[in-house]
Amino acid sequence: MATVVGVDAHKRSHTLVAVDAVGVKLGEKTVPSTTAGHWQALRFVRTHFGTDVLWGVEDCRPLTSRLERDLLAAGQRVIRVPPHLMSRARASSRTPGKSDPIDALAVARAVLREPDLPVAFHDQASLELKMLVDRREDLVGQRVATINRLLWRVHELDPTQLKPINWHRKKTRHTMGSWLCTQTGLLAELARDELADIDRLSDAIDALSARIADRVRSVAPTLLALPGCAELTAAKVVSETACVERFKSEAAFARYIGLAPVPHWSGPVSVQLKPTRRGNRQLSTAIHRIAVVQIRMDCAGRGYFQRRLAEGDTRPRALRALKRRLSRVVFQALRADRELRAQAWPIVGSDPAQLRPAAQPSQLISSADRAASVRRNSARGLV
Repeated sequence: MATVVGVDAHKRSHTLVAVDAVGVKLGEKTVPSTTAGHWQALRFVRTHFGTDVLWGVEDCRPLTSRLERDLLAAGQRVIRVPPHLMSRARASSRTPGKSDPIDALAVARAVLREPDLPVAFHDQASLELKMLVDRREDLVGQRVATINRLLWRVHELDPTQLKPINWHRKKTRHTMGSWLCTQTGLLAELARDELADIDRLSDAIDALSARIADRVRSVAPTLLALPGCAELTAAKVVSETACVERFKSEAAFARYIGLAPVPHWSGPVSVQLKPTRRGNRQLSTAIHRIAVVQIRMDCAGRGYFQRRLAEGDTRPRALRALKRRLSRVVFQALRADRELRAQAWPIVGSDPAQLRPAAQPSQLISSADRAASVRRNSARGLV
């Protein structure tokens, strides 16, 4: 069993604690949160514990993204530990209090206790898509805030003035600008400045949307063939999944999203499984968007949803069942697209399949066959 190194990440420093196969603490070290500090941590671990090491990093992406990239570039195996697992491991420890070494020790022991945690992996395609999608969402948030401020200024200028609904259209913004030009005073001047900001943000958002659409068409053609999955939704799925090969099965993928049901019963009483609010909420939102669109379309998704309603399910329960089924199809499409672009996109880090059991012969399906199967199902309207 490899030595496990737990990392408690902070803005300016990272604390490392190494444990053996049964969770006994072997050593600790604190390094700066820079590339030089990460190399220092790597030298410390290799000197004291050898090369057979598994890194457990608390899943706080803004704090750990550089650390993950540096470790993966060095060929290390990195596991992402959800924060709630770390806090539970810390609460079950005999050591009272809270400190960086205590948290790092809890991260390492969480890796030992939970063998199927997500593997950190950086695929160039998903990494670049995530940066573009995050940038677009930041700009959308800025535009929404600017629109809200502008609406209040318009209300102060003239409470009877009709408020535009669709700010995405240039004609709408032009009409508002023409009206603001008839107003005088500092309030109108500020409103015109904010309208100019909205124009600038809208142009930047449209440019990013076009760039994302062009890239996702080459990255995820099989996923785009799924009814109800447009370019922005596909980009969100690819960017948040990072690399579908790090999930050992579609059930693990559904659990990562938060679509796997959670048992809630005790004794001989038979109860229905309850939904969970955990998981990757961004991926859950993307799957929800696909499900809602499919319910409105004339496809198998709508038929499945109506059949569940006819069997006695409530609308929320039927929708959850459809989303769970869609997660299976999305997983298959991601695997097909991943294999199709494997030669076209460089990969940072080691192969995540090294941390997974070897595939059975029945699972070794060619990428072309898998892509063709998913496309046939999509053409028939199957979810």
